[in-house]
Amino acid sequence: MKYQIKNRIAVFCVAAVLTVPFLLVGCAHEVSHTETSRVRSDGTVKSTEKTVTRSADGTVTTTEESKKTTN
Repeated sequence: MKYQIKNRIAVFCVAAVLTVPFLLVGCAHEVSHTETSRVRSDGTVKSTEKTVTRSADGTVTTTEESKKTTN
């Protein structure tokens, strides 16, 4: 009887440890990711990066980042 209870507790603990990462992953989902780079005639490089993410509650967030590198 004691071994059955210990086995059930052990199985429950293992199942709980295996399900926790799946619950934490569902926080945000990346919908799209776009990167573009342009080289101009004077040697400067302009890069833009756009990321669209959707949260678990349904809100959509757009992040744009621009970088300019001179020669």
